[in-house]
Amino acid sequence: MDRRKFLSHAGAFAGLVSLPSPLAFSEDPRAPLPVAGVVTEYGTNTHADVILGKILDGFDQQGGPGSALKLVGLYTDQIPKRDLSRALADKHGFSIASTIDEALTGGTDRLQAAGVISIGEHGDYPQTPDTQQTMYPRRRFFDGIVDTFRRVGAVVPVFSDKHLAFNWNDALHMYQTAAAMKIPFMAGSSCPVAWRMPPLSLPIGCEIEAALAIGYGGFESYGFHALETLQCMVERRAGGETGVAHVHVLQGDAIWQARDAGQWQDELLQAALALMPDVRPGDPQTLLKDRAAFYQIEYRDGLRATVAMANGLAGQFGFAAKLRGREKPVATWFKLQEEAPFGHFAYLVRAIESMIHTGTPAYPVERTLLTTGVLDRVMHSLAEGGKRFETPELAIRYQPADWPFANQD
Repeated sequence: MDRRKFLSHAGAFAGLVSLPSPLAFSEDPRAPLPVAGVVTEYGTNTHADVILGKILDGFDQQGGPGSALKLVGLYTDQIPKRDLSRALADKHGFSIASTIDEALTGGTDRLQAAGVISIGEHGDYPQTPDTQQTMYPRRRFFDGIVDTFRRVGAVVPVFSDKHLAFNWNDALHMYQTAAAMKIPFMAGSSCPVAWRMPPLSLPIGCEIEAALAIGYGGFESYGFHALETLQCMVERRAGGETGVAHVHVLQGDAIWQARDAGQWQDELLQAALALMPDVRPGDPQTLLKDRAAFYQIEYRDGLRATVAMANGLAGQFGFAAKLRGREKPVATWFKLQEEAPFGHFAYLVRAIESMIHTGTPAYPVERTLLTTGVLDRVMHSLAEGGKRFETPELAIRYQPADWPFANQD
């Protein structure tokens, strides 16, 4: 990044200020393809709103330029008082379906959609008794979609929002089913396609000696975003992704004992924090005492990485790594737009759009399969006092894709 471009973004380092608009996209010249939505609920600023809303009303959700997709059918699992879907159906002319099958087929024996967007986020769902994870029906949605594919004898691309499922077995089932049926399948967080300040992209094939991502918020809901922030960077190392060998979680004094033992590097934490706004001043050890959790991950090729859920210290996502041959760490801040229209989701919609038009995922679903598996072990480690879990099931190999992030189109 040259100095002129760097200075054009410099104001963003001062805090949560306006960003270069993600809505500078030109109107896509391709004819819109029909898509079906399967969602938990559709209220203001839910994931259904900030994803499907950009298909209905443009990337600014105010009628500006938008994607080459058209919503034709929608299934909502729950209808809260704040529901938007019925009014939007009247406005835009898509159908409200009573079943997943109807959303995809319009009540016929043929698919009426060229792709499916499944959003299992938000809504009133129970929690697991042991790990206190919300049991969003992502597998149920996926299975319903697959049942329709089998009934009509055809498949189309499927995007599943966030982690694949709240448990590893469901996630693996979804992945294996998609592979067996040759369903183009993509999933994950909006973080990998968000703004990066500075716009750091690690060279494919680089040698990473250590890595750390910073996150905040709920250990599952936002911990997943932090894991994808980490994974979209470290997957670019020499040899590609090899999978994860073991996972455990540190809390309280164990965080600092592990630092002193060389299990994670304070230099990386400080390098990422230095780029992030609104970092609380003071001693990190004091600020993080009762609210933080550090996820310790060792990959099968020996790389050690940390996700620092730095509640009490930071309220943004960041990344830092030590690369072989470089004296100082490389680092970046993953900037999300904190208010409507939540423009980072526009870049996620672009990736979904690409898969639906080409039949090829913009980036590998194996990334999200791996982060889902790590998160499953993280939540069990938290529930069991930091227990270390060996993870032979996470021997997941894949090569990264060079899909652009925000401002890099």
